[in-house]
Amino acid sequence: MVGSLPPEIGNLKAATLIDLSMNQFSNGIPIEIGGLLNLENFTLRHNKLQGSIPDSMSNMVGLEFLDISHNNISGTIPMSLEKLQYLKYFNVSDNKLHGEIPSGGPFKNLSSQFFINNEALCGIEEVNELLNKLVHCLWQQQKEFSYYELLQATDSLSESNLIGSGSFGSVYKGILRSGTHIAVKVFNLQREAAFKSFDTECEVLRCLRHRNLVKVITSCSNLDFKALVLEFMPNGSLDKYLYSNNYFLDIRQRLSIMIDVACALEYLHHGCSSPVIHCDLKPSNVLLDKDMVAHLSDFGISKLLGEDESDLYTKTLATLGYIAPEYGLDGLVSIKCDVYSYGIMLLETFTRKKPNEFEGDLSLKQWVSYSFPEAVMDVVDANLITSMDNCLQKELDIVASIMKVALDCCAESAARRTNMKDVVGMLQKIKIQLLAC
Repeated sequence: MVGSLPPEIGNLKAATLIDLSMNQFSNGIPIEIGGLLNLENFTLRHNKLQGSIPDSMSNMVGLEFLDISHNNISGTIPMSLEKLQYLKYFNVSDNKLHGEIPSGGPFKNLSSQFFINNEALCGIEEVNELLNKLVHCLWQQQKEFSYYELLQATDSLSESNLIGSGSFGSVYKGILRSGTHIAVKVFNLQREAAFKSFDTECEVLRCLRHRNLVKVITSCSNLDFKALVLEFMPNGSLDKYLYSNNYFLDIRQRLSIMIDVACALEYLHHGCSSPVIHCDLKPSNVLLDKDMVAHLSDFGISKLLGEDESDLYTKTLATLGYIAPEYGLDGLVSIKCDVYSYGIMLLETFTRKKPNEFEGDLSLKQWVSYSFPEAVMDVVDANLITSMDNCLQKELDIVASIMKVALDCCAESAARRTNMKDVVGMLQKIKIQLLAC
């Protein structure tokens, strides 16, 4: 389609999704667009639009997804867009914008990749660098909780407060005197590797800042006791929701959670000054807050890539079933290993099958691929198939699209695996299709 966007587009008051991407629209975005208060997803990428981003967009209070990348948009990004509290995706890359990037509201957690290739747009790199320094400084200055304060908060690390355990330690729920709920990760110092795990988490997490990563509040460390004080996640883990009979996640919830995890990985791999490899992706390491937003946790065996490094060798093995072939066979880890593990976890989320429950040569990936795409209904979690007639086929088509992304992530060859930037984009498009059902 060609020509200008008509001002009458502002009359589509009931619209929740508008996708006009990959056309040849020119001239400006009409200010009447601000009248679409119910619009959640708006995509104008890959057109020939000019002019500035209308300030009236700040009135689109329901907006969650906005992509106007690959146009000729100029001017500055209106600071008023900071009011869009539900905005999770905002992509203006490959335009002609200049000036400062807003830093408040939803812009606090947006990746720098969404602003690249503009003429004179500044702020994101400087802001990221400043935040990293600030977080590092605050980490150094943060008052450490004493051993006795943590004992009091967790009722002496009582078993009734135990909410999780792993190879290097246990996590307890606690309540501070102020009434704040916390999670206390206590490291098992009987294991020599726990010391390194504690140091690794401190080193990695103090430099990271993203809405889909579990936040570290502070630490407690002496010769006999080491613990991290973490933000408390009241809804537990994705693993709990997948395999407990008392909980249920529908297709939208599962897709939203996996998009959250993909955003976290996109940040770790492409949004940090030094790429971070998580190395142990699995549902028990995906924690859910009160709003069911997913937060990636447990960086105990993660790796920081140095300058000009794309991979490294390690003797530390992650959880069986999620390990990429080159990691398991040769100990070679790269960001592509995380992509493989993510693909396996994406398959698991929509099949409700653990990767380690298959025997012999059969794997979760093979089991799904044998039924893909014609017989997706044979592998999808039966609890998800609730619709009838046309809706059922639409849901199956959407699940098939998700499975395709997952299988592309866990290709045997690391070079053939999709990167997390593209995964985020593909899953966001699938989410748009799902919202339209």
